[in-house]
Amino acid sequence: MAVENVSMVFKLYCLSVMTLVAATYTVALRYTRTISSGDLYFSTTAVCITEVIKLILSLGMLAKETGSPSRLKNAIVEHLFLSPKELLKLSVPSVVYAIQNNMAFVALSNLDAAVYQVTYQLKIPCTALCTVLMLNRSLSRVQWVTIFILCSGVTLVQWKPVEATKVQIDQNPFIGFIAIAVAVICSGFAGVYFEKVLKSSDTSLWVRNIQMYLSGIIVTLIGVYMNDGDKILEKGFFFGYTPWVCFVIFLASVGGLYTSVVVKYTDNIMKGFSAAAAIVLSTVASVILFGLQITITFSSGALLVCVSIYLYGLPKQDTSKFKTPQDIESKQTDERVSH
Repeated sequence: MAVENVSMVFKLYCLSVMTLVAATYTVALRYTRTISSGDLYFSTTAVCITEVIKLILSLGMLAKETGSPSRLKNAIVEHLFLSPKELLKLSVPSVVYAIQNNMAFVALSNLDAAVYQVTYQLKIPCTALCTVLMLNRSLSRVQWVTIFILCSGVTLVQWKPVEATKVQIDQNPFIGFIAIAVAVICSGFAGVYFEKVLKSSDTSLWVRNIQMYLSGIIVTLIGVYMNDGDKILEKGFFFGYTPWVCFVIFLASVGGLYTSVVVKYTDNIMKGFSAAAAIVLSTVASVILFGLQITITFSSGALLVCVSIYLYGLPKQDTSKFKTPQDIESKQTDERVSH
């Protein structure tokens, strides 16, 4: 997808919003799972509501794209009611994303937001591997080196987990790391799978989103029933919900949709800066809110991850643009002959 020609101010605006959403989401979710007062809400219901909001937002975007109620109706009938195979195809990333979103709650219940933000960047090598295997693309030598650097940085961060002094619940860093590992695998596979589905036809992005979120609602409702069904019947679907929980759901809903805007109008280098900035913001917020104690290994690992994200996003060099000494000599000879 080519990057559209828009002003630098608009690009910076897009990236600033995406950075704030990414950092705020992790910190706010961590807050609701560890030190927020009140009864703990059911994370499965939060994931389900997020899918519902995404579906509503996508319907709104499709309505804007089609331009009239009749065209919107025709698009929905054609792609939802008359295309069961397409719905089944999009149910695959729905299941995977549902697992990923639930794993985020498990991870942030056991790891600090800053540690989560750094470790979650493992989605880059996972996505790269899925891209090579599923889309038959190649990576440059620099990208493979940066993947190794990124993994080294994450290893340093996890080597001696940092401690947060203000957290009110017992944590298990090992469970948190396993949850992130599952989440990054899901993120890599689902993202590449969805890209492959998008490029296999000319169907609108918003239609594909609607198909995926509709399947996602069904999948997450099954998860709600299987994991917390009895407790929800006893306490209610919205048990433990606070304004902070609603804020987390809002961020999760708009974050994914906003990413598509960023992909459309910016490039990989700017997205790399955004990811690095989100790590810095999460770290600062964790120190202030959770009493995170920064260690040398964490700082070193986080720095390596930030550098690797930037290097990974650098465009591949087009060697055809570089002239060899033989090319220069040949050109000079041709100029002498022409004169």
